[in-house]
Amino acid sequence: MQVTETAREGLKRTLQVVVNQAELGERFSVRLDELKDRVQIKGFRKGKVPVPHLKKLYGKALMQEVLEQAVTDTSQKALKDRNERPARQPQIELVGIEEGGFDRIVSGEGDLSYNMSFEVLPPIPVTDLKTLKLTKLVADVDDESLNKALKDIAERNTAFDPEEGRAAEEADLVSIDFVGRLDGEEFEGGKAEGASLIIGKKQFIPGFEEGVIGIKAGETRTVEATFPAEYPMPTLAGKTAQFEVTAKTVSKPRIPEINDEFAAGLGAESLEKLKSLVSEQIKREYEQASRLKLKRDILDALDKAHDFELPPSLVDFEFQNIWRDLENNLKASNKTFADEGRSEEEARTEYRGIAERRVRLGLVIGEIGDKNKLQISQEELRRALVEQARRYPGQEKAVYEYYEKTPGALAELRAPIFEDKVIDYVIGQSEPVEHKVSKDELAKAVEEVTQG
Repeated sequence: MQVTETAREGLKRTLQVVVNQAELGERFSVRLDELKDRVQIKGFRKGKVPVPHLKKLYGKALMQEVLEQAVTDTSQKALKDRNERPARQPQIELVGIEEGGFDRIVSGEGDLSYNMSFEVLPPIPVTDLKTLKLTKLVADVDDESLNKALKDIAERNTAFDPEEGRAAEEADLVSIDFVGRLDGEEFEGGKAEGASLIIGKKQFIPGFEEGVIGIKAGETRTVEATFPAEYPMPTLAGKTAQFEVTAKTVSKPRIPEINDEFAAGLGAESLEKLKSLVSEQIKREYEQASRLKLKRDILDALDKAHDFELPPSLVDFEFQNIWRDLENNLKASNKTFADEGRSEEEARTEYRGIAERRVRLGLVIGEIGDKNKLQISQEELRRALVEQARRYPGQEKAVYEYYEKTPGALAELRAPIFEDKVIDYVIGQSEPVEHKVSKDELAKAVEEVTQG
């Protein structure tokens, strides 16, 4: 194999690789021997088929396999020998295949020559992580938060007691039958029997719950309600419908008293034990929120601390993905760039910057992980796969099969696990300073992250 660099511009490289016919002949002979021991041809014992006969039957197809494998092997070796990491899969272009050239190569009468074009990953000098100045927000669980959480739990365990002659009011549970009509005609999905409606939960379209207030068991009334303009069924969106509603029962809410008996019903030994469990849960939620804010600060710090040439193909690929999602979202919401107060050119500039940031951070995170030998265990990957399958109840088997059969699918599970490992490593190295804040200040900081 002979390798010649024919072009170099920034991170772009073009190599010409030549595999002479002698090496191709050796590869072909090896494949022919492998085939001879396996093939079964009528009139010959297994392993005793004459080589000339095999060449006549399978020679051309076998040589094409040899050429494909030769390109794979030699291109990988060329990159390894040059100690270069391609940013994306190199582009291969065969040379000298015009006017019967390829047939000569296949017949073993010519060298295999191809050009390999690619971009290399740049050197990434990772900054000293100990120099990163980071702050971790810490919020304590106060009595107000704990009491609110206990109240929410109690409300979620509300019981409803049917009350004869009761006129439905806010927070009541009403069991209803209803039939919806547009211009006097029933429409699909507008009919139900024994539907449960908790007044004030806004589970029905605007106007429906308001129209049910005051209804009593056994009463029938007509309620007008208007479907939202963005309702998913175009035939109903923005339309005002008339619903014939019959109340079957009206039940008064009964929120349980927060005491030892209530705690026992939830599996806790006592109210104090329940408070402890709830407090720990709130603490974990605060910790998750704090980590989300810290993770954004780490990514911002890493982005600011690193400046190196980015492979254009990676930036273009990331930008195209972002831009496609943006166009789809605009189309789905029936909006234009003008509706958002900017031009398409301004949007392209903004999202090109986002693409560059993502690529830069991806390379930096990968470099930190590689240099510090951070790896994902099979058990971690298994847990991630199980968690993914749990999101689709009843379809777990299909999810597992998808990840088994789809190339690159497991990489989608690996990426966030690997990123979190790197973030944990950076936290350990940089040792963020803790800063006490209120729960409201923590919530505001997280909101800025999620909306930014």
